[in-house]
Amino acid sequence: MPLTLTAPPPGRAREILTSGALNFLAGLHRRFNARRLELLGLRIARQSLFDGGRKPDFLPATRAIREGDWRVAPIPADLRDRRVEIAGPVDRRFMIDALYSGAKVFTANFEDATSPLWANLLEGQVNLKDRWSGELALTDVASGGPHDPAVLMVCPRGWHLSERHVQVDGEAMSGALFDFGLYAFHNAKAQTELGTAPYFYLPKLESHLEARLWNDVFVHAQATLGLPVGTFKATVLIETLPAAFEMDEILYELRDHAVGLKCGGWDYVFSYVKRVGRHEEALTPDRSAMVMGEAFAHACSLKLIQTCHRRGALAMGDVAARIPVTGDAAANEAAVARVRADVTREAGDGHDGTGVAHSDLVPVALAVFDRLMPQADQLDRLREDVSVSREDMLRMHQGARTEAGLRENIRVGVQYIEAWLGGRGVAPLHSLLEDAATAEICRAQAWQWIRLEAALDDGRKASPALFKALLNEEMTLLEAALPDGEFDRGRFDEAIELFFDLSLSEDFEEFFTLQAYEILED
Repeated sequence: MPLTLTAPPPGRAREILTSGALNFLAGLHRRFNARRLELLGLRIARQSLFDGGRKPDFLPATRAIREGDWRVAPIPADLRDRRVEIAGPVDRRFMIDALYSGAKVFTANFEDATSPLWANLLEGQVNLKDRWSGELALTDVASGGPHDPAVLMVCPRGWHLSERHVQVDGEAMSGALFDFGLYAFHNAKAQTELGTAPYFYLPKLESHLEARLWNDVFVHAQATLGLPVGTFKATVLIETLPAAFEMDEILYELRDHAVGLKCGGWDYVFSYVKRVGRHEEALTPDRSAMVMGEAFAHACSLKLIQTCHRRGALAMGDVAARIPVTGDAAANEAAVARVRADVTREAGDGHDGTGVAHSDLVPVALAVFDRLMPQADQLDRLREDVSVSREDMLRMHQGARTEAGLRENIRVGVQYIEAWLGGRGVAPLHSLLEDAATAEICRAQAWQWIRLEAALDDGRKASPALFKALLNEEMTLLEAALPDGEFDRGRFDEAIELFFDLSLSEDFEEFFTLQAYEILED
């Protein structure tokens, strides 16, 4: 059975879904999908070990790689200076604003920042193609500044997500291979002619074997497109707990293509709860207490810097999700101060760059790195003084568990899921630009606290009854706070039901997006 589309291409999508591109996609699926599914099965097998009490650890079988003397391939000149990056959805207006924001890099994010409506995905691919054909210009929007365009990177969906609109031999195609394949097929030649190349962020990896699969995909795609091995370059997001124990191995598998690793934020905390959160010693405090500068999050950050610099790779910091606060100068300055403090810590620790979610914060972060890192990177800071143990990588944050924390998780989690179901991959909520990772940690903490009957600071225990009561109260308050009719016009009923089910389920669901995708309406 050939490749088939289950929905017609909207708008200009026919420019993207050409016969050549579809044949290229079919080839990727037939060569790599079986191994992708096998690796997803290994995630479940490893989870059963964690559930049984085994803790993540550095792999004995790959000790020689960790101790070996090797380095990744040289970093391309246009990827050396990444002191401030901006990431976000693939809609045209955001892309143009981000490209001309003054950031060094813009990441078009098909993963956590894009709701995978068929139209959203294909519009994003059209926009990317227009970028390299010269048709995505600053004049398309009123905003922007006189900056050179940022270097473009693309983040495809993770290995766990499928693309139901594309069937190959009766199977739904991998979302990762779909996003990657269309971008590489249509843009690799144009990019190399302009002196650059396709650059990628790889999300949600959980092992070096998954990195090996990406490397094999790169090698195959480059050969098919007539490009030398090493043309494609990738930065891997270290946003899962298992991957944090395999950073050397991940770089090694991708050594011809890897240029760096990047710290995750909420994704990493979410993965911690998902993988080991069934045990009392992993009981989390309020989300607000789990900052990147402390406990297991900071240990991962320091280990990432040390690992990357030893291997000649860039060590990227987390993304600041804060956005400007309009109408409240004091609150806005407090938000900016928080961003400035986080970026100062990252630059001081030895990171080679950081990320922001809003263009107004680019100059804030850039000023810090210009002051503390006047050169292009800090690869010479090997951080040999750092010694991070397994225990450090698992050390839980300290802090209280409060009713306010549980309410915030309910309120933000439901609102983001509703936005995602409505086709919006990012949502401005309470002075933060939230993406899918936020909803994941919100529902993960609710699930964990209820399952472990966590004691709150007022002496009560988290329970299904308390959760239901707070959910009802928060949704009543939300409905009253929204403009007349907005609650009923939205998809809040479905979002509430999904958040409720995920928080009270017996088993922890791997990703909310897997369930939400089933009810996403194109």
